[in-house]
Amino acid sequence: MSDRATGMAPSRVVAVLGPTNTGKTHLAVERMLGHASGMIGLPLRLLAREIYDRIVKRRGAAAVALVTGEEKIVPPRAHYFVCTVEAMPMERTVEFLAVDEIQLVADPERGHVFTQRLLHARGRFETMFLGAGTMAPLMRALVPDVEIVERERLSTLSYAGSKKLTRLPRRSAIVAFSTEQVYAIAELIRRQRGGAAVVMGSLSPRTRNAQVELFQSGEVDFLVATDAIGMGLNMEVDHVAFAGLRKFDGRRTRWLHAHEIGQIAGRAGRHLRDGTFGVTGEAIELDPDLVEQVVEHRFDPVEAAEWRNARLDFDTLPDLLRSLTVTPGVRGLNLTQPALDETLLRRLVKDEEVARIGRSRGAIMRLWEACQLPDFQKTTLDEHARLAKEIFEALTGRRGRLTDDWIAPRFADLDRDDGQIDQLSARLSGVRTLSYIANRPDWLDQAQDWRDRTKALEERLSDVLHERLTARFVDRRTTALMRALNVREDAVADVDADGAVVVEGHAVGRLSGVDFQIDKGASTLEDRALRQAARQAVTPEIARRLGRLAADTDDAFAVTPDGAVLWRGAQAGQVAGGNWFAPRVRLLGELGPVAARERAQRRLEAWLAGEAGRALRALRRLKTAVESGTLKGLPRGVAFRLVEAGGVIDRRDVERDLAALSQVERRTLKSFGVRLGAHSVWLPALLKGRGASVAQAFVAGEPFRPGPKALTVLPEATPSPRLLSAFGLRAVGRVAAGVEMLESLAERRARNKGALTETDLNELGVTPEQARALAGALKSTRAQQPDRAGRAKAAPDSPFAALSVLAAPSPARRKRPRKRTAK
Repeated sequence: MSDRATGMAPSRVVAVLGPTNTGKTHLAVERMLGHASGMIGLPLRLLAREIYDRIVKRRGAAAVALVTGEEKIVPPRAHYFVCTVEAMPMERTVEFLAVDEIQLVADPERGHVFTQRLLHARGRFETMFLGAGTMAPLMRALVPDVEIVERERLSTLSYAGSKKLTRLPRRSAIVAFSTEQVYAIAELIRRQRGGAAVVMGSLSPRTRNAQVELFQSGEVDFLVATDAIGMGLNMEVDHVAFAGLRKFDGRRTRWLHAHEIGQIAGRAGRHLRDGTFGVTGEAIELDPDLVEQVVEHRFDPVEAAEWRNARLDFDTLPDLLRSLTVTPGVRGLNLTQPALDETLLRRLVKDEEVARIGRSRGAIMRLWEACQLPDFQKTTLDEHARLAKEIFEALTGRRGRLTDDWIAPRFADLDRDDGQIDQLSARLSGVRTLSYIANRPDWLDQAQDWRDRTKALEERLSDVLHERLTARFVDRRTTALMRALNVREDAVADVDADGAVVVEGHAVGRLSGVDFQIDKGASTLEDRALRQAARQAVTPEIARRLGRLAADTDDAFAVTPDGAVLWRGAQAGQVAGGNWFAPRVRLLGELGPVAARERAQRRLEAWLAGEAGRALRALRRLKTAVESGTLKGLPRGVAFRLVEAGGVIDRRDVERDLAALSQVERRTLKSFGVRLGAHSVWLPALLKGRGASVAQAFVAGEPFRPGPKALTVLPEATPSPRLLSAFGLRAVGRVAAGVEMLESLAERRARNKGALTETDLNELGVTPEQARALAGALKSTRAQQPDRAGRAKAAPDSPFAALSVLAAPSPARRKRPRKRTAK
């Protein structure tokens, strides 16, 4: 691509060198778009896709081509070519040409390709090499006419030391050097901090972009990546933490070089925003001298570039092998170690079948092409060699191409999206291999159709892999809540009409009245996030509701027998003690201003006191009469005991007073609603309707609750008289019996002249056995009662004394003959 033989002015060669975040790649893109045509070579397919998308937005898809090993998008009239360095179509002539990350000339695996571009790739008018400042001396030695432009970093990079993974600041990228370590760290981040995006060089561009978007959008605050992020991938990272300082470089596990640490750490900070770097996990603290090198971007210069002869001899297999070992003979160039393609070639030439076929120049060229197939699947050398041999045999066979019969079953094996992350990643690697083959039109029948099919499959698997990665390493609800907590003003929080509380699209609980019931989190982190998000989302709404409650009218409130105080149908409080006419109410929930909560609580207590006064009017009237002295003498004593017991007492407890009452005093008690029964003294108005509900609300905190049957067995600790009174019950021996049921039994016995029929008992819901037990309990507790003069007298028979003998329907009486008397 040199213009020296055309008579035109030589291409201007510029080396733009400097640390990360100097805008080198941006400058190259702008310079390229200033020319009528251009080409840029980038170190990663991911980065190539990013630059391609950027240029398409500015120039349109028809003007831009994307050329990588696995993907080729080449419009008929493309002006700008975005490529991986290996895939640059060097036969094309363009006005502008650029190669990014030119310091990779020293890479043992790929360096010889970058070196070839450095020495031979040129644009007609302008050539630009982008890279680290360490390349300056070598650039001057290898490209004498180069113009060096040094650029300063736009922001400051500083060292933050060692931090635990759980203490890393938000917007951090954690760098690891194996897939297993990346996954382990991402899982820990999910449990402790809500989630992390995952970026690795082996991911497809579609998956990688979707993962990066999780991080860029703020849905997650952490990124776990391999050193792929050091190759120009642009992300909003504030801190880079190294989880390790050793990596496997394809041959051995070694310590990172200072310039590699600088390249990765330099991704912290964007444009004018400063960044920090440090270590985490099991990584040891960085040496102070190393830190100084990274902070000041001072690294040892690159001394030599990897080189391999590009003018290969395809006359015979020995000639090809010999041409690969030709030494450069130029200072600053080192013969590279055998790459994968050369290693495969040396293995395959030992195969008798390959040696037999590879006798012609064309066959040898085909063999070399087959050996250059990348090992996307990271298989063993034997397996990769078998694949390369299959391709070579097909290319040199009768049809000269791979057929549908060869690729179709391989495609079918990959055409499924079930399984977990590792399985999907393996399938994607297999699809990349087929994509590479399909993008060689001279290798495959129906190549365009297979290109479309492999691209569609890659996109589908990429989307599924993104979903699996997100499901495994991102707790979406917790991260949404955490994001809402960190972006205070514009966090989206809402309370639905039915009370569901939603933060950033995720339900976090339910608001009922003024009480917020938070959902249970799956982890301590989620619980904390839920509590904080709830406080932020719900507190303003609760404050408004508290204000409305405090000002609402009486008809907005109600109370249930279980002690719940309702406001507009939702529970707002719980009866917490006090007496009927000076109750205490516990306001539910804990959110809202203290003053507003106090006002709301006082409103509930005031309403409940008024409701008790209305519903328990008979008890209130009797209590007032006792306290004011309206009732005097014996009636006052009976009324006092009745008020203390809550409206029901055993007649035996006040029998002496009742026996001494005058008819006027009895009428006085009756005027206050007191009924003197055969067995009990009680206020009937309290046993039904609102009176019963309110009375029961005040004893809701006690453990005993009567059953639905007529009789309930009492616990060992006898319930308080107030509790029994609230349900209209009396303690009779070890059972609780209804006051009105006992009176009804007594009345029926009286009608039956001392006996009860089985029909009577059935109608009252009492079995004969229960009737006998009641009779025994009542009879055994009858005692000698003193008369008004203090003399002992036999107490009257219990109205239930005959319960132990059930009467059958009375037969017709025989008329007894009259006694004849003597006249």
